[in-house]
Amino acid sequence: MAQTKRKRRTKHRGNAAGTVEARGRTGRPPTPEERKKQKQTARAAARAPKPPTWTSALKKASLATAFIFIFLLVTNKFKIVPALVFALFAMLLYLPSGYYLDGYIYRRYQKKQLQNR
Repeated sequence: MAQTKRKRRTKHRGNAAGTVEARGRTGRPPTPEERKKQKQTARAAARAPKPPTWTSALKKASLATAFIFIFLLVTNKFKIVPALVFALFAMLLYLPSGYYLDGYIYRRYQKKQLQNR
């Protein structure tokens, strides 16, 4: 006799501990061209500029300040005070300029993405 109820196609999810694990891809495996395209889009997303933050600007300014300080120490025959004063002055300039430059680059990228759509 034929079955009247349709059999369940998917298995129960979850294990004895009660956690539900997501199943992997159940369809056909992607072709090499599809895999290549997926990798390209993932790399493009990773390269995309992120919104500017003061923390990132502070890190960049600190790195530049450290290099300037070391350079001035070496070229000024290891006079610490002038090198430190100039490095701190450079930090005060680099901090806002780095933030606003990141913001400009981010806004330009966003505008370009909207035009491409």
